[in-house]
Amino acid sequence: MIIFPAIDIKEGRCVRLVKGDFNKITSYKKLPLEQAKQYYENGFNNIHIVDLDGALNGVPSNSIAVKEIIKKIKIKIQIGGGIRTIDNIKNWIEIGADKVIMGTAAVQNTDLLRTACNKFKNKIAVSLDVKDGFISLSGWKNQTNILAIDFIKKIENFGVSRIIYTDINKDGTKKGPNIKDALELSKKVKIPLVISGGISSIDDVVKIKSLNNSNIEGVIVGKSIYDGDIKINNLAELI
Repeated sequence: MIIFPAIDIKEGRCVRLVKGDFNKITSYKKLPLEQAKQYYENGFNNIHIVDLDGALNGVPSNSIAVKEIIKKIKIKIQIGGGIRTIDNIKNWIEIGADKVIMGTAAVQNTDLLRTACNKFKNKIAVSLDVKDGFISLSGWKNQTNILAIDFIKKIENFGVSRIIYTDINKDGTKKGPNIKDALELSKKVKIPLVISGGISSIDDVVKIKSLNNSNIEGVIVGKSIYDGDIKINNLAELI
């Protein structure tokens, strides 16, 4: 199972939100490059990066900070936030991103998603931000009436490499992930699932890692690292 330490970037800084609320934002001292270097030095092979300004505005907005990480640190990056065109995807892959995450664009334009998956084999991940079973879009500002399970079934044969499943009710709360719903969903679909949102302790990660389910590919850990609830070196022992 892959452990993805997270870097959320807003206006060039590392930040975390609570339940996707941009009015409940915490900024941290370390710059994204410093944070990425710390992950790399502790032995992590993957980083999950979200351009929050991009997610809000619909266009990549923190490319300089992310490019710096890709250029200077030999670590696999999956990048999301404002990636809504084939050119956006092509640019990130040419720069060196391991996976490009489509969110809002994937849900609003499944033809675009299918084209991207065909053009960039095994490079496209889809991020689904889910509240009470339904997908939210545009940095969680727009709630849809689309059930996550229905959407995944619709795209199941496109060639999506992974689904990043974020429970909005849990994200940034450090009250524990919604393992139950993620596990149930993973058993109903073929695309590997990465759990995101609510990780509060090493025990949460151990619990997910011990699941007898080969379709849970990984877990994303963010706010608990930044706040010191999870020590990076302790998390690295689970790699």
